Amino acid sequence: MAAQFGRRLRKGAATTAAAALAVAALSASQAPGATGGDTGRQTNAGASTSASDEAGTTEGATGDSPYYTDLPPLNSPNPSPSSSPTASSSSIGTAVSRGAAEAGIPATVLDAYKRAEAELRDSKPGCNLPWQLLAAIGKVESGQARGGDVDAEGTTLHRILGPQLDGNGFALIKDTDGGQYDGNSQYDQAVGPMQFIPSTWAWAGRDGNGDGVKDPNNVYDAALAAGHYLCRYDWDLSVQADMNRAILSYNGSQEYLNLVLSWYEFYRKGTHSIPDGTGSVPGHRSDDKPGGSGSGSGGSPKPGAPGSSKPGSPKPGDPKPGGPTTTPTVPPTATDTVDHLEDAGTAKLTAMAGDAFDKRISTRAETKAGRTVAKVRVRFTVVGDTDTTFAGGEKVATVTTDSKGIALAPALRAGEKTGDFTVRSSVVGRTVKGVDYAATVTARAADTLALVNATAPTGAPGAEFADQVQVKATYQGAAADGVAATATLVKSADDSGENDKGPYFKDANGNPVRTLSALTTDANGLLTLPKLYADDISGTFLLRITTTGGATLTVELTVAAADPSSSPSPSPSPSGSASASASPSASATP
Repeated sequence: MAAQFGRRLRKGAATTAAAALAVAALSASQAPGATGGDTGRQTNAGASTSASDEAGTTEGATGDSPYYTDLPPLNSPNPSPSSSPTASSSSIGTAVSRGAAEAGIPATVLDAYKRAEAELRDSKPGCNLPWQLLAAIGKVESGQARGGDVDAEGTTLHRILGPQLDGNGFALIKDTDGGQYDGNSQYDQAVGPMQFIPSTWAWAGRDGNGDGVKDPNNVYDAALAAGHYLCRYDWDLSVQADMNRAILSYNGSQEYLNLVLSWYEFYRKGTHSIPDGTGSVPGHRSDDKPGGSGSGSGGSPKPGAPGSSKPGSPKPGDPKPGGPTTTPTVPPTATDTVDHLEDAGTAKLTAMAGDAFDKRISTRAETKAGRTVAKVRVRFTVVGDTDTTFAGGEKVATVTTDSKGIALAPALRAGEKTGDFTVRSSVVGRTVKGVDYAATVTARAADTLALVNATAPTGAPGAEFADQVQVKATYQGAAADGVAATATLVKSADDSGENDKGPYFKDANGNPVRTLSALTTDANGLLTLPKLYADDISGTFLLRITTTGGATLTVELTVAAADPSSSPSPSPSPSGSASASASPSASATP
């Protein structure tokens, strides 16, 4: 179950031979003698060599440490047209349905996976690590840190330990860390949300939350370490064969590979954030025995199982068997002292569709006495029927309060859906009074319209106008793209009613129309109207164009017979030379 070197030996498993063949085939395809970038030691067939390996003691297997074997829901109502290529013909890649309990990932745990993906995107871009793969491994290893049982900094509230590897049904791995990580000074145990064994953590550990400590019990540290572990051989995880190798290097079991890939496909089809501590914990493990606890019945985890709060061996400070139960006194964290959140001077949140909000949400964490609290993680969540997101396309953002107790949310970017929505602030890991911020997205608008044509188009009676009308819309001096507009041939400057005489447009059936709606400016703010046609009446006519936001432009159109003296012979095409002009553009602020 732990991140490890070599192949796992699963005692009593019916598929031992098949798993060994699969792992051997994948290992054989890796370049012998490659150097593990994270260890600095030579590897053989892609398996790193630890210090204990060099001393002659193999710790390549985890000794059949249990992992959760629950599968994602099947029988998707919207099955995928194809499945991912894999090393076996099992149910890997099978389309799954999205259920609230299964698809939800505790907020802090999900944040850790996504932060690890972002860091690897910068440090090892060729690896193409998807956060959903970390989520799949985290689900199998610890049930997403036992349903998000973590504090505001991402550290597990209760230790997650595998059984001690004492050779009793498991591999024999004597203590390598002096009990530093697992609290066991005799034998090693897999530790934390991603279940690293201490000897692996010694070189693979990372500081994912920037606190200066590499802690396998912290989901940010563990997720980043797992990401680097999976990327350590220059594997490209967008290639299925490389992804398979990476997963098998984490745990060399074909069953494990199949299970992780099933959850990976499930999370790729959609997931969402749920509050910490509310996630479901799987009930079936790889060490379930017929008739035993958890055997097909979701029984309670056995001592030492992943996610168990009762590790397999006593730890320093644990009460002696049969002795009095004591509750250790834990000093309050900064998060524990928060009583409520307050608005810290956020201005009105309004933006036009497609634009960034020019104001940002500012929230202050306070104690009951009104003192500000620093180093508290505040989560901002976009709520409501809207496609507005924070920068990066996410609807959830987590920010730590500064020395003044203030958390400044990332900038919001409006989507195309107009209307009101809410941004909700809450304290990560606590249920205290938060703040809801009202926000509004308005339709794209223009405050000015200007005629692009050098002169207004002209036409002759019964003929097509020589040019099409083109206008440009701007908003505060910048091109206004995607703005809705209407064009109407009006009766007069004072009467905006539709004129039933003079120039006209044509609809799809060739019938005259004198009002065009649902027009939209292009990416440069330009709007080119369809061709105009003149009936048999000469004179001056008005075309009025209006946009969302109130910008208006009235264009004078002239219909006049061609001047015979302007051409030596009659022409079938009107060459009207009568002057036409655009009235000064009228603008209005939306």
